[in-house]
Amino acid sequence: MATYDPANDDQPSDQIITEPLRETLDPENFTPRLLALLSNALVWRESHELRRRYGLGTNDWRVISALAFRPGQAATDVSVFIGVNKAVVSKSVNTLTGRGLIVLLDGPRGSRPMYLTRAGAEMHDLMLPVSLRGQEIILAHLSPADIEDLNVLLRRMLDETRELQTLESEVGSVPDSDG
Repeated sequence: MATYDPANDDQPSDQIITEPLRETLDPENFTPRLLALLSNALVWRESHELRRRYGLGTNDWRVISALAFRPGQAATDVSVFIGVNKAVVSKSVNTLTGRGLIVLLDGPRGSRPMYLTRAGAEMHDLMLPVSLRGQEIILAHLSPADIEDLNVLLRRMLDETRELQTLESEVGSVPDSDG
């Protein structure tokens, strides 16, 4: 059977799919796609504004925000709290410590609790309206009851997604009986 080789201009025409497949996702009604597009648009807007105004990006803001809410978290805790890879947090921590916005202290058993500096708290207060504006944009046409319902549903979806991830990682760690 021939396989597709983009470097080969003599590709057999029966190996190239030029028509949509019969079974595909409906892009206008596939909820994960819609949520991802909304999230991407909000993150892009926020990141663009934060970089333009303060020379920091969304991940930097998320670390600052996490430490404003829960001072003394270690990088691992912040990573879990904001739902990003620890390497992303580490990069932001380097940026933020370099700018004097956060400090790392020595904690128990080798932990490194992080805290905002006064300059970091001031930066938080400057950045906060940019983030809140994103929320205003997506909630503008919803009633208070709709917003409450939406947040309840989103928290439930997040909880169920986390449970599914845990189950899938547990199943993935079980040796395959075939092999």
